[in-house]
Amino acid sequence: MKHQLKLWACLALLLPAQLTWAQFNKYFENKTLRMDYYHCGDSKSEEFYFDELLEEPYWGGSKTNLIDTMYYGNYYLNVYDVASNKLIYSRGFSTLFWEWQTTIEATKTRRGCIESAVMPYPKQDVRIEITARDKKGKFNKKFEYTVDMDSYFIKKDRRSAYPTYEVLYSGDPAKKVDIVLIPDGYTADEMEQFKIDCQRFVEGLFSFSPYKERKSAFNVRAVLAPSRESGVDIPAENAWKTTVLNTSFYTLDSERYLMTFDNKSMHDVAANVPYDYIYIIANTQKYGGGAIYNHYGISVSGNIQAAKVYVHEFCHLFAGIGDEYEGDVSYNDMYPTNVEPWEPNITTLVHFEKKWKDMIDPGTPVPTPLKDPNSKTIGAYEGGGYRTKGVYRAWPDCLMRTLRGDLFCPVCVRAINRQIDFYTK
Repeated sequence: MKHQLKLWACLALLLPAQLTWAQFNKYFENKTLRMDYYHCGDSKSEEFYFDELLEEPYWGGSKTNLIDTMYYGNYYLNVYDVASNKLIYSRGFSTLFWEWQTTIEATKTRRGCIESAVMPYPKQDVRIEITARDKKGKFNKKFEYTVDMDSYFIKKDRRSAYPTYEVLYSGDPAKKVDIVLIPDGYTADEMEQFKIDCQRFVEGLFSFSPYKERKSAFNVRAVLAPSRESGVDIPAENAWKTTVLNTSFYTLDSERYLMTFDNKSMHDVAANVPYDYIYIIANTQKYGGGAIYNHYGISVSGNIQAAKVYVHEFCHLFAGIGDEYEGDVSYNDMYPTNVEPWEPNITTLVHFEKKWKDMIDPGTPVPTPLKDPNSKTIGAYEGGGYRTKGVYRAWPDCLMRTLRGDLFCPVCVRAINRQIDFYTK
C-alpha cells in the first residue's frame, strides 16, 4: 500500500509538468522568435513601431512556466495564439527608454530606442501585444502586431556568429536559469582575459547567498565576440572606443552608469547560445555598471568591488529588485509615493500587504524607526528607490543599498528564490 501511495504521489507531481510541457510543444518550437521594434517618445508620451522579425536557433527559457505571474516590470509582453485567441506566453520587463523618460532631457526632446521582444518560436500565427504601466500602476495596451509564421520576411541569417565558451553547465536549459556573458572592449588578443573574467563573474555571483546555495540551478555561457579596440567610451574624458556593443559611461548623464543603446548588436551576439538573461562584461577599470529588469545587465571587469557589483546588478536584471539607496535627484520621479512600486523589496506602504508585511514580527512598528544601522530586524525603514522620504526598505542595510556588507535582506532573498523557482520548476 505504501508503495502504491508513493507511486501516486510521484505521478501527481509529474502530471502538471507533463501537461505544461505538452502545452509548449503544442504551440512552440524549440527556438526563438525575436521582434525588434522602436520605442519612441518624450517625458509625457511613448509610441512603439515595428522594425523586423528574426528567427534565432536556440530557446533557453522555461517550457513549463510560459505565463509570467510575477507582474514585475514597467511593460508586459503578451503573445496570443491567433486561432484560439489564447494567451500562450508572457513576460514582464523594463527598458532604458523608460528610465530616460524620467530625465530632464526627455522634457526637451523626443528620441527613439531599438528594443527586442523574444519568445519561443510559434508554430502558428500569433498576435504580439505590449502593455505599459500608467502612473497609477495599471497596464494599458500600447502596441499590437500579428505575425504570419509562414512569412518569408522572418529573417534567418546569423548576423554575428562567434565561438562560445561554457563557463558553468548544470543541465538542460529548459530547467535552468541560463545566463549569457558578452564582452565589450576586449580585443581578439584579450579573449583569454575575458574567459578569466567570466570565471570571476561566476565565482563572484555564487559567493553570495542565496545564489551560493542555488548554483546548480544555473548555466553560464560566454560568447567570444572581440572588439576592434580595448576599453569602453567615457564621453566626459573624450575617450571613444570602437567596440562590438558600443557601451558607454555617462548614460543618462550619470558618470558611473555604464550601458548601451545598441540593442541589435547585443541580441545578435547573445543569439549564439540559449539564454534567459544577457549580462555584459566591460573591459575597463573604471567603476560602474547598470541593469534593467529582463533587459540586460552590465558590469566592469577589473574594479576591486567587482563581485558585489555583479551580484547587485544581476539582482536588478534577474529578480526585479530595486535600489534601496537614495540621493539620485534625476530619478526622483520613478517612485511616486501614492503608488505602490512593483519591485518586491521597496514599498510606499500604499499596498504593503502585497510586499513583506507577512515577514514582520507583530511588535515591530511600521514605519520602523532606525535605531541601529546594523539591525537585522525586518521592518519598513524610510529611504529607498532614490528617495529620502516616502519609500521604505526591509533592512537598515542590504547589498541593494550599499556594498559595505555581504548580505541580502530576507525580502530580497525570498524574491531571488522565487524567480529561480519560476525558471527551473
